[in-house]
Amino acid sequence: MAKAPAKTEEGEDVPKKKGKLGLIIVIVLLVVLILIAAGVGALLLLKGGKDKDGEEAAASEAAAQAQLQTQGTVDLTKPPIFIPLDAFTVNLRRDEGDHYLQVVAVIRIADAKMEPTLKAFMPEIRHRINLLLSAKLPSELATIEGRESLSLEITQQVNEALGFQAVRDASGRPIPNGPVQSVLFTSFIIQ
Repeated sequence: MAKAPAKTEEGEDVPKKKGKLGLIIVIVLLVVLILIAAGVGALLLLKGGKDKDGEEAAASEAAAQAQLQTQGTVDLTKPPIFIPLDAFTVNLRRDEGDHYLQVVAVIRIADAKMEPTLKAFMPEIRHRINLLLSAKLPSELATIEGRESLSLEITQQVNEALGFQAVRDASGRPIPNGPVQSVLFTSFIIQ
């Protein structure tokens, strides 16, 4: 014998089987949820890659800032070591006529153990400094900021000659990264 459909309190008949329409609605909802989950996952992966680059940049910036902060401090137990460079005389790039630059500088290093290494690399160091100086315009070197920028560029070139990679701050200025802490000009003449 067949069973009669179940009746609710009000006496309405409720079918036991749902139709195909209910199954289609469930499948469509599942597909939509899967698409949303895939989109969120892809967004998180893409954003996660950017965060890693940002974290690496932030870590690099933090290291550069720490180096800038320690660069100005002087350890009184170790006096600084200065290595004099021979005078450089170069033709500057033409701006409005012939100009010559004569520079006498000293290199400040952090450790006396680096002095023999620096002297061994001196031909390459002098070559790099000559190329850098001769590429400058007189107008670039006329200001104090231009000379300070040149000092940082020479410091970077010397450290690169010794095998240390260049480090730049957020504005793109070179930061000393290596045994050479700075280059100081003892004479600077533009004619």
